[in-house]
Amino acid sequence: MKFRLLLPYFLTAFLVFCVVQPIEIFAASSSNILVDVTPSNPAPNEDTTITLSSYANNLDSVLIQWSVDGKNVSSGIGQKSFSLMAPASGSQAVILARISLPDGELEKRIIIRPSVMVLLSQANDSYVPPFYKGKALPTADSEIKVVAMPEIKINSTLVDAKNLTYAWKKDYTNMPGESGYGKNSFVYVNDYLEDSSNISVTVSTVNQDFSVDGNINIGMSIPKINFYKNDNTLGTIWDIALSDPYQIQGPETIVAVPYFISPKEIQNPRLVWNWSINDSIINILGFKKNVIPLQPQSGASGTSKLKLEVENMDKIFQTVSKTMSVEF
Repeated sequence: MKFRLLLPYFLTAFLVFCVVQPIEIFAASSSNILVDVTPSNPAPNEDTTITLSSYANNLDSVLIQWSVDGKNVSSGIGQKSFSLMAPASGSQAVILARISLPDGELEKRIIIRPSVMVLLSQANDSYVPPFYKGKALPTADSEIKVVAMPEIKINSTLVDAKNLTYAWKKDYTNMPGESGYGKNSFVYVNDYLEDSSNISVTVSTVNQDFSVDGNINIGMSIPKINFYKNDNTLGTIWDIALSDPYQIQGPETIVAVPYFISPKEIQNPRLVWNWSINDSIINILGFKKNVIPLQPQSGASGTSKLKLEVENMDKIFQTVSKTMSVEF
């Protein structure tokens, strides 16, 4: 069965990562006592364990005393581990481990300063329709922006994000050109050969007293096309995409939406739109490229195959197609 054109009068973070300032460790004397903090970046109010080890001393047979903020909290022979709850954001805990070795006393000082950070990501040039509730997702060769939103408090005062330094990494490689004072965002182009990218950042105060780090894995999506009905009175019905097969009773106008394709201006001449019905190319005049009017022949009934292919002439991996059976 055939279709003919209607007359001209018919018409993308969030990802949340809570991380804290890396532990600062200050040795009071010999450095042969090693300190491990688990997790290495405890979040505010998170259970944290500190463990001592040594390559030169037998810590299992010596007295070890632990204190927090000057208050003795635990001691014992061979007590190499100590657990506590990390303080709230903007506060700090000073932990002192006093180790009584046969040849003298050693001290290890650990400072925990939790902070919080959120990383948000979105594709800059990925198309989504008006009123779309989600975010634009990245596809092959998309431009992606990651924004760091640190929450570093000093004496309960939140430090302005513009007054912090940012050290960005992409796939564990330093990005010095995108790093620096006040640079709280990072923009890159997604590699079409990779399924995902890891973006990380360390944010610090200028004096390095407080810092927080975070990372985010950003996956690559695939463009997809949905078909929607355009109503002469209500406009495009965005609530639900057309099902396959789709039945029409008379003249209808179909709107195609290529989700997440690049560029996000879908009327861009670099995007080539090819409509076909029953594998025959249809040239549409007087309509936008993403719109096709349909009308069954008078007295005819049956099923036809409607197909659309959208291709970016500059990006070979930015191609998407959709086929739908139309019953009439």
